[in-house]
Amino acid sequence: MSDLKWGILGCGVIANEMAQAFEKMGRKVYGVSSRTQTKTEAFAEKYGVENVYGSYEEMLEDENIDVIYIATPHSQHYENMKKAIGAGKHILCEKAITVNDHQLEEIVSLAEEKNLTVREAMTISHMPLFKELKDRIDKGDIGTVKMVQVNFGSNKGYDSTNRFFALEAAGGALLDIGGYATTFARTFMDEAPNTILTTVQYVETGVDEQSGIILKNESDQMAVICLTIRAKQPKRGVVTGDKGYIEVYEYPRASKATITNTETGVTETIEAGRTEDALVYEVEAMEGTVSGTFSDNNLEISRDVMKILSSVRTQWGMKYPFE
Repeated sequence: MSDLKWGILGCGVIANEMAQAFEKMGRKVYGVSSRTQTKTEAFAEKYGVENVYGSYEEMLEDENIDVIYIATPHSQHYENMKKAIGAGKHILCEKAITVNDHQLEEIVSLAEEKNLTVREAMTISHMPLFKELKDRIDKGDIGTVKMVQVNFGSNKGYDSTNRFFALEAAGGALLDIGGYATTFARTFMDEAPNTILTTVQYVETGVDEQSGIILKNESDQMAVICLTIRAKQPKRGVVTGDKGYIEVYEYPRASKATITNTETGVTETIEAGRTEDALVYEVEAMEGTVSGTFSDNNLEISRDVMKILSSVRTQWGMKYPFE
């Protein structure tokens, strides 16, 4: 069992899930902090967190904390991470890790200077199923990958006071759900795209309501991504090769997929990992990276995805007020 001590910043839904992941692992979170002291104290009592701090700065001053899990809204991630790095903490940050590629590149540079680990808490990077699917592709099970299709749509209704629809909070579909879809696409493309095409429709508040994104790389692999924030879509990803295709539903935390051989018509079900352990896998990967016993391309994929999302917004001409 790792002896790394974790501090959680934020007490929202995903922070609760992370605390529950620690409980599954037979461990407790060392410390917690948020903007609201009453919520922080209630969170600590619920999960048996040892240390409650009156501010984020106070938590960062605790030399016992090794890793900070950032579970604040993504518009705050950049500033949160800069302060955590300044305090010498390793970071696991919720998606979207930053709001643009310039922010992320600065964070990566600052972390490298201090030999600190930064990872994005992107479930797709951690679910065992995706490693199994990549292995099957490497073995030639679907032939050469040609096309990836990804859908993600939620219907949040319309509430101009909700952060999902607030431009000043980096709201909209792209950073809320687009990171999942783009990560899925990039995971199954052999290299980052060098062609990015897109179109968008806006909500009254100025954030993106729905969009289409087409990616193409130098290997002539393509990806088509469809995002909506006021129309429900299945979370469906399809990876198509010249000999078959892989289909994954509920892909952000998927534990099951099907592989269809288009030459024989035979379909096989692949299962790996457990959906309910998604955040446990994130903790294990983070701690393995810090200790040097584990390595993967989590940060590389995150950097490529953020460059794609930034290029998309540049083409739209959409900027957040704080940029």
